[in-house]
Formats: sequence, C-alpha cells, structure tokens
Amino acid sequence: MMLFDYMSIFIGMLILIIGVLISVAFLTLLERKILGYIQIRKGPNKMGFMGLLQPFSDAIKLFSKEQTYLLYSNYMSYYFSPILSFILSLMIWILMPYYFNMVSFNLGILFFLCCTSLGVYMVMVAGWSSNSNYALLGSLRSVAQTISYEVSLSLILMSCIIMVMDFNLIKFMEYQMMIWFLFLMFPLSLCWLSSSLAETNRTPFDFAEGESELVSGFNIEYSSGGFALIFLAEYSSILFMSLMFSLIYLGGYNLNLMFYLKLIFISFLFIWVRGTLPRYRYDKLMYLSWKVYLPVSLNFLLLFVGVKIFLL
Repeated sequence: MMLFDYMSIFIGMLILIIGVLISVAFLTLLERKILGYIQIRKGPNKMGFMGLLQPFSDAIKLFSKEQTYLLYSNYMSYYFSPILSFILSLMIWILMPYYFNMVSFNLGILFFLCCTSLGVYMVMVAGWSSNSNYALLGSLRSVAQTISYEVSLSLILMSCIIMVMDFNLIKFMEYQMMIWFLFLMFPLSLCWLSSSLAETNRTPFDFAEGESELVSGFNIEYSSGGFALIFLAEYSSILFMSLMFSLIYLGGYNLNLMFYLKLIFISFLFIWVRGTLPRYRYDKLMYLSWKVYLPVSLNFLLLFVGVKIFLL
C-alpha cells in the first residue's frame, strides 16, 4: 500500500474517534435532559443555548481536577485500567462497516465478541487494584453479570450468523433489503436489547453500582480523569450496542439519515428504561440469563439451523 493510503486510513480513524467522543458527550446531555423531563424538572439548561455546552464544561472540570493517588492501591493497574477500558471501547468502533478506505472486517463479529470479553478484565482489575472492599464487590458482581450475558449475546448472534452465513457486518445490510431481521426474529431482538442493557451495566441491571449497598461499585476510588475515562468507555459501549442493534435487526448499515435516527432511537430506549424501571434483584438477573435467555436463544438457534438446511 502507498503512504497516501495509510495516511487516509489514519485520518479516517481520527475522524471516527473524534465523532464517537462528541456523540458520547451529547449522549450524556440527552440522558440528563430526558431524565430531567421524566422527573418533571429541566435538566442542564444554563451552559450555552439550552445547556448545549454542558458536556464540554463537565469534561474540562473532570480533567482539570486533582488526581487522587491511593496509598494502599496497586498503583500501575489502578492507573492504567480506565485508560485501557477506554481504548478497548474505542477499538470496537473500527468494526463500523464503511464503504471507503477504512478497515473492512470479514470476521467483524468475532472481533466484537473478543473486545467485549476483554472489557470484563478492565472492570475486574479496576475494582481489585483500588484495594477497597466495596470496589472489589462491585467488580465481582459486574464480572459475573457481564460473563453471564455474553453467553446469551453470542448465542443470539449465532442465530443471525446462521441466517447470513458470514461474519462480515456489511452482509447484514444485503440480507435485509426486503425485510428486517426484527420481524423474522422479534423475540430474539428483545432478548438482545435487554442483554445489551445488562452487558453495559445499565439500569435495571446496574448492580456494579448499587447505591444502596456499594455506594458506586468498582469505580468508587476513581476521581477526575480516571472516572471520566470509565464514564466515556461506558457511554461509548452504549452507543455501540445501539449501532449493533440497528445493524443486525433494523436493516443494516446505510449512509443516510434514517440509519442515524434508528441509532438515536435505540440509545433513547437505553435512557428511557433507566428513567422508568426499578433495579432488579441480583438472583433474578442471573435466573433471567441462565434459565430464560439461554434456552430461548438455543431453541431459536436450532430453528434457524433447520430453516437454513431446509432452504439449502
């Protein structure tokens, strides 16, 4: 490849990362506004026009605060785990299926599963290295929850892969020209949506941050920049899960306004659920994963294998 090609790929990646960071900033603003109106109050409305500059002032405040260094923490792992979790959450975005000079993944779904599995380690290390009992408890809960729901996520994905017979995300668009997969596998799409809520530690599955018993969970000892990076990683993964839902069930990737509206709607659902539903009980969460989603996704997988064999 020529130097120009490498340069264009690098610039494309840079634009992608900046775009993700800006969209994460405004997703936090959207969340605060929606939660405000759900709770019959205004939300941020002072900074700039209707509070539009609020995310940037928050970012400046967080990154300019003094970083606290814990005396009894395992310093290196404590310091680097938020950075690595943030890098991982940005790495997944390379998957977004472009038509131009970016990386085209033929094994994109496998890459997605690998990156989401690695994210678990960052949470575990962040909780353990803080050397705080509450942080450790929060990280252990979070790891158990994420691993459980990764099983159901990958099995739900298997049904879609059986339909498409390819790991490339571009193929999902070609197979949904006539009918969306949402209508072919509606129960599975709902399972995927709630599993992605559990995967990203969102309400009603936010046991890693149970305020009543853990104060804030695995990130309790983080302040300023470290906390901001964990926060950015979480919201970036929420956006990516919304993107995956749009790709797999809502007609694939089209470079048009409709695709982005679908993405925003799914992100809005994440926030709406947070404002509406109370937290689950922890044993019910595990029961849901192993006793409900696992059998349902396995049965659907067998059904789609049968359909595929019959059609061939």
